[in-house]
Parts: sequence; C-alpha cells; structure tokens
Amino acid sequence: MLTTLKTAYTDTRADDLAWALGREPLPALAVLDLQLDGAQLQLRLLGASHQVLLEQDEGSCSETVACMPGSSTPLPLGVAKRLGEWEYEFAARVETLTRGQFAGRAQELLALVADHPNSLAGTFPGSPHAFTAMLAQRHEGQVRWRTWHAYPQEGQLVVTRSRVGVRMPAAL
Repeated sequence: MLTTLKTAYTDTRADDLAWALGREPLPALAVLDLQLDGAQLQLRLLGASHQVLLEQDEGSCSETVACMPGSSTPLPLGVAKRLGEWEYEFAARVETLTRGQFAGRAQELLALVADHPNSLAGTFPGSPHAFTAMLAQRHEGQVRWRTWHAYPQEGQLVVTRSRVGVRMPAAL
C-alpha cells in the first residue's frame, strides 16, 4: 500500500536514526495490519521512521527505528538477540548515491512496494523521492521485514532487514 503522508518532510538525517526493541506503540501516520500464517504483524510509518509490532503464540516483539530524542542507541550495523522463545536479528546499512542514482533507486523501490499486499510505503508531499517503505513476509517459520528510509537531501538510503523466528533446540 502506497500512501502520501499528511505531514511535511522535515530535514531529518540518516545519522539521527536510532534503534530500539520493546518500545510501546508510537503515534503513527499510517498503519497496515497483517496476518502472516499465525503471526499478527503491524507495520507503522512514523514519518521518516518505522515501527513493527509482532504478536505470535510465543510472545510479542516491538522494533523501532526512528529519530528518538534522548536515545543513546544509534542505528547498529547488526544485532542478534534472544527474546524468550524467539531469535531476533537486525541489520542496517546506509547507501550513499548520486542524485541520478537516488532518483532511480527511489522509483525502483516504490514500484516494488506499491502494490505488494504485505507492504506499506509513505511519500512526503513536495519531495517525490522522500519516502519510508516497509515490506513483510513469512518464510520457513520466520517473520521477516525490510525497510527503506530515504533522505534525498543527503543522497542517502537507510536499508534495514529484520528476522524473528522460534529458537531452534541445540543439537546434541
């Protein structure tokens, strides 16, 4: 689902993004509720940020990537954590692109998510290449999602991927 966010694009920066697990739901500009084979997933656009809320029989998980005042946890390159019965993995990278590359990549990503049933993307009025997009799927017993946070004024695209799955028993 592609939507135009009802807010002005403010000059945020990729470097201002922080990551957090376990935060309460934050006010969202757009929300998509999904059922993925027994998992309830809520994709939330917070402007140039995102939040994912996951509920399954084994428990719940909340991931937030946002400009969070007072946060001391910058956006990590990678995280692996055990959350009760689950294993959680997160990875992030920043792509720096030329203006032409950025425009092409923005069009490509928005086309990818525009009509996908498990996606949510928001563009900002007045800036065609400023967007936040999310795409979720269930694969081999795991819930996975990818996100893209576009910062056209810097030519930067923050790309994240996350995975949550039931922890496998240790082999003997």
